[in-house]
Amino acid sequence: MGGHVPNPDYHTVCTGRSGHVEVVQVTFDPAIASYRDILEVFFAVHDPTSLDRQGNDSGPQYRSAIFYHGDTQRVVAEEIIRELNDDGESRPIVTELRPATTFYIAEDYHQEYFRNNPQQPYCAFVVSPKVKKFREKFAARLRVT
Repeated sequence: MGGHVPNPDYHTVCTGRSGHVEVVQVTFDPAIASYRDILEVFFAVHDPTSLDRQGNDSGPQYRSAIFYHGDTQRVVAEEIIRELNDDGESRPIVTELRPATTFYIAEDYHQEYFRNNPQQPYCAFVVSPKVKKFREKFAARLRVT
């Protein structure tokens, strides 16, 4: 999302020249989890303080970004960023806030990638620890289905 190339594929986004960010689009029921809840998880499971980088992945396609749907979401995101910046516990938040544009769905082989490729080195050494951290930090909020 967020770039200037229509219908980009994974390799186009990976060049860093499409303007797009690798994102997920989250659909949620606010009666179960609020937008603020979703953003609290977002800020806890990635690095919102590094410009154009997540771990070993670097380039503008890895920038921290929130594409909001309406002023209410924008205001909530701004509030959380302000709170995080004011807490004095981390470096300044560099997360970009922009209105949502067209969301391009990734290719089929990217769907459920972690679930389908748990032994792939990136999944085993990068994603798995993040999932573990998420499960530990948000254990009280998890619902087993």
